[in-house]
Amino acid sequence: MLRKIHLLTLLAVLPALLLTAQAPRAEGMTIADTVVKLPLQEGVSMDDAVESMKLRANTLNFKLVAHQPLYKELEAMGIPSKRVEIFQFCDARIAHTMLSESLDFAAYLPCRITLIEDKDGQAWLVSMDMDKVIGMAGLPPDLLAQATKVRDAIASIMEAGANGDL
Repeated sequence: MLRKIHLLTLLAVLPALLLTAQAPRAEGMTIADTVVKLPLQEGVSMDDAVESMKLRANTLNFKLVAHQPLYKELEAMGIPSKRVEIFQFCDARIAHTMLSESLDFAAYLPCRITLIEDKDGQAWLVSMDMDKVIGMAGLPPDLLAQATKVRDAIASIMEAGANGDL
């Protein structure tokens, strides 16, 4: 009976606890501090950026494993949207190695690059700042080298897109 009362008390106060709980936030860090953003250079169309990213990924043996034209889905729902497309790239062998080290890496796979047009019409490529994750992962040297390879490949793909390198 006492166990039942404790459970009921817990259930009664749980909503209040959840409302007052706040996720920890790194001191002075904003969401902008966790991403890398590159503007498309003048004269580089969004279509050119997409083709350049695909070509660069191919030369680096990174596979485009998913493409989500989010803006088309929004428009189909009657929601006006500027262009927003999400591209997901992966090197399956490296992904397998990282997952063998820790299942936590699953949250970061595959690597995403978003092509997005801001309110002023400027196109951007946006991705997670992998240095933040790599820095706190505590990887052994062989995995650190693999993670660095992925970081460098995604940076190269973004640079190719931003510059329209075909």
